[in-house]
Amino acid sequence: MGERQAYGRVMPVRNLQDYFRRSIDSVIADQGVEVDPHATHYVVNVMTLFSRSEDFYDDDGEVFGIRPLALMLADAADAATPEQRNLMLRRIGDVTLFVAGFFVDTLRDKAVDVDYYTHMGENAYGSLSDEVRGTFHGNAFADIYLELATKFRVLTDVLNEVRDNEEGRSEKDLLRMYELWRKTGSRRAAKILKQQGIVPLIDRPLH
Repeated sequence: MGERQAYGRVMPVRNLQDYFRRSIDSVIADQGVEVDPHATHYVVNVMTLFSRSEDFYDDDGEVFGIRPLALMLADAADAATPEQRNLMLRRIGDVTLFVAGFFVDTLRDKAVDVDYYTHMGENAYGSLSDEVRGTFHGNAFADIYLELATKFRVLTDVLNEVRDNEEGRSEKDLLRMYELWRKTGSRRAAKILKQQGIVPLIDRPLH
């Protein structure tokens, strides 16, 4: 089974879900971060699902692509039922996690950047956790959504590493890595900068 990776590279794998699980578990161990295994399983399922373009992109018959996050949020606010609102919140969280994790470079020079996606993803999963808590669905997923909200930046770091392990790092854009660290506080970005002899300093207001 061949699956197309970022930038058009194709890597044959027998089972895409197993590939994502092994890769994510390995990076989590290497980075020494703590993520609830149920949340990790959720992320693996999202990555596997979104590897199929028909599940990742919106298709209304006229436009094929990712619906702007602001419009998704408006759809959630205007939803006729709690179930429809929760589905849209979950969609926002899943899309932002996937984009910020695997396609962060596509946000360069766009009107919205990775910090916007991170903020939207954290809020979507956090709101979803609150919405479903106390329901039948919430008994299984409320804590998972909360973990996704609180560990969103950690998880995007993990997915960035999974992506880079496949692409290699021979042509790093250190300026972009610094920008990523400055905007999100990414521990992974800070580590890579230090490996290149660059020590990121916290900006302090001038007095």
